Amino acid sequence: MAKQSTWFISIPKRWPLIVLVLFTLSTAIVFFIRASIGTCDTDNRIHLITQVGEVNNPLSFMKSKLVLLVSHELSLSGGPLLLMELAFLLRSVGTEVVWITNQKPTETDEVIYSLERRMLDRGVQVFFAKGQKAIDTALKADLVVLNTAVAGKWLDAVLKENVPHVLPKVLWWIHEMRGHYFKKEYVKHLPFVAGAMIDSHTTAEYWKNRTQERLGIKMPETYVVHLGNSKELMEVAENNVAKRVLREHVRESLGVRQEDLLFAIINSVSRGKGQDLFLRAFRESLQLIREKKLQMPSMHAVVVGSDMNAQTKFENELRSFVVEKNIKEHVHFVNKTLNVAPYLASIDVLVQNSQARGECFGRITIEAMAFQLPVLGTAAGGTREIVVNGTTGLLHPVGKEGVTPLAKNIVKLATQVERRLTLGKNGYERVKERFLECHMSHRIALVLKEVLQQAKEPHIM
Repeated sequence: MAKQSTWFISIPKRWPLIVLVLFTLSTAIVFFIRASIGTCDTDNRIHLITQVGEVNNPLSFMKSKLVLLVSHELSLSGGPLLLMELAFLLRSVGTEVVWITNQKPTETDEVIYSLERRMLDRGVQVFFAKGQKAIDTALKADLVVLNTAVAGKWLDAVLKENVPHVLPKVLWWIHEMRGHYFKKEYVKHLPFVAGAMIDSHTTAEYWKNRTQERLGIKMPETYVVHLGNSKELMEVAENNVAKRVLREHVRESLGVRQEDLLFAIINSVSRGKGQDLFLRAFRESLQLIREKKLQMPSMHAVVVGSDMNAQTKFENELRSFVVEKNIKEHVHFVNKTLNVAPYLASIDVLVQNSQARGECFGRITIEAMAFQLPVLGTAAGGTREIVVNGTTGLLHPVGKEGVTPLAKNIVKLATQVERRLTLGKNGYERVKERFLECHMSHRIALVLKEVLQQAKEPHIM
């Protein structure tokens, strides 16, 4: 069986330096939302937010305002973490922020406790989702952010007759691309909120069409907001000393040499993220290399995002495949973690293999590009809005049809060193142009200003 790895294996001589590096990363453990908004489509009611001049903090107008954040859950998945990042950004300018988690397990959960503790330490108030305190906060808040489509269930379940009073000040932040989220019980109030914020143009268009065709409802004013990289992550990505230390440590913990080639997929392990097809492509690439008798360093696949408690059946399938195909010496499984910087510092290529409609956006993609890594991605969803095929990475089809093209792309980047490095450098430049925290700060501020303005205007249900 492929070995379970975690980068927290200690190396006594280097541990003080590792601790120092980790200390500088402490605020990067939870990633920050950013935005880069593209073309304008007034017919589709998808707005362009243009670049504005530099200010000290464009969110400063949110000082002393009360914002209620409603999350469907609190976990290590993308949606809740993004909302928590927004909470911290608002707190940094003096906003009063209240957090509500609509769905919480009855038993104590260490992850939830840790994340709530982190928010409390940063001044975010955490309320019970269904109490009178939550209703009172919603009524007097300046802004209510519903995170993900599923959070819509909270409105009727808790606010009840107060729903019409709250809808005009709701910003609905949507990250989903899967069809089962299109249920009227979730999104029936969507047309009446002040605005919707979606992570990519592909997802926005999908929601616009799907809500009209399947549910017979119209989207509200919709803002396409690309994510971006925090200053903390960029500091590590641009620090050659930190990267070298992390690279050496992670590779040693995985049992691979410094000269070996590492291809990594960094997502929560699930069928929709395509780890199974990635491993099939990786095996096929090893076969191609043997058939062509290519002379090159040993290749390894790293699957970061393992959680045997969450996806036991699928994880067992992955590990069985590795054993059956006799590639266990080349494949490494790493537990799910918030701190991906060490792995980005240690690998050579990121594989973004999300299936079906692809990623809504794909934060890990721009994080990898910040580390000057080329990206091998599926030609679907938000990945197409990030990766420039042939310039910052190489794209392949979704599904089984994409296995062989991905295998060939793996071989290309394994054997063409200059091309691999050039793609990585181009990706870094693209991040600097479009996907930084400063881009987010300006654009998210303009979205919030428009939504707050909408909240002041008369609203007819």
